[in-house]
Formats: sequence, C-alpha cells, structure tokens
Amino acid sequence: MFDTVAESYDRTNDLLSFGQDRIWRKKVLKLINPQPGQTILDLAAGTGSSSIVFAKKGVKVIASDFSEGMLAVGRKRHPELEFVFADATKLPFKDASVDAVTISFGLRNVNQPKLAIQEMLRVLKPGGKVVICEFSQVSVPVIKSFYNFYLKRVLPKLSSLLASNQGAYEYLSESIMAWPNQAELVSWLSEAGFKDAQYKNLSFGVVALHHASKGN
Repeated sequence: MFDTVAESYDRTNDLLSFGQDRIWRKKVLKLINPQPGQTILDLAAGTGSSSIVFAKKGVKVIASDFSEGMLAVGRKRHPELEFVFADATKLPFKDASVDAVTISFGLRNVNQPKLAIQEMLRVLKPGGKVVICEFSQVSVPVIKSFYNFYLKRVLPKLSSLLASNQGAYEYLSESIMAWPNQAELVSWLSEAGFKDAQYKNLSFGVVALHHASKGN
C-alpha cells in the first residue's frame, strides 16, 4: 500500500497536517539530541524525511522501513543516509547496537506494536533512549469534538483530493481513533522494561511524544 504513494507521501502528509509535521519533527530532534559518534535508528522512516533531521557530522543515521517503495524514493532523495529494509517486530540489528531509536507515525501501523517496543529495547545500548511520535488522544473537550469531526468528515475528503492512492489513507482516521491513549502507551513501554517512561502532548494531544530510556 505504501509503495504506491511513496513519491507523493511527504507532500500529502505536509498538507494534511497543515505543516505541523515539521514542528513535530523538531521536537523529536530535541529529545534525541544526537551527538557525534552515536548511531540513531529511525524506524518506519519512509522516504527519510523523519531521518534527515538527525544527520550531522559524526552521527550515523539508519533509516529503516517495511516498504521497499518508500526506501527506493528515500535513497534517491537522501543519498547521505543509510536505508535498510526492516520489520519493526524483528529488527535485523544486533543487541545493544544503537544509541537511540525513534519512530514517527509508524508504531500505529505495526501489527504487533508491543513486540516492536521489545525489539527497540533489545537493539538499544544501555542508557540509550527511545522516542515515539504518534497521533494520540485529545483531552480538551472542545478541541476533541472539532478534531473528531476533522478525522471523520474532513480528512477522508482531503485525502481523496490529495493522495495518489486514496485507499492508502482510508484507514487513517479509524487507526488514530482506535490507538491507545497516552497513559496506556506509557504502560507498554514500562512493561517492556524501559525506564522513566513519560509523554508530552503536542498540539493539545493530537500528537504525543513518548520517551524512555534503557537501564544501564
């Protein structure tokens, strides 16, 4: 499904989020705070738009995804990045091999998200951090009503106009509304073995940044 929308994916997401996705990526970058000598693994990286923000001198960035179509587009747009095909539930990386793992708007699309979280913990070095940027649950009643209206009525119509393959976006509203709330995702991280799991709402909870660390 994602193979068919790879070329237009970034542009469509930018329009559907009214440009907020760029702000959200900067927040992820601030939490990761990549340092020279570190290796950053970006899961569900798509074409690399979420990965390129980590690229700086001395930092190794691995952009991984389950869609070969997305990876092919990414390799053309960002030849400076390393792109790797990877199933988030069975990562092709050694234990304790990366300093940070991040995934933006991808965990929701994984069939077994809890297993993916366990894999993130496995590949992290002791003291490493995980940052998950994902759509979440709006807590402010007035804004929640407006947002639900947008998800159910506006988003499907917008995606039909903007997306090259409407079917690739038909699931979007339902998957967002069915996704666990902020506190439940914190519990998933803690259950997997992460330490100091917490979250921060962005855009009134439209998106939440969850972050935690691996014990030493």
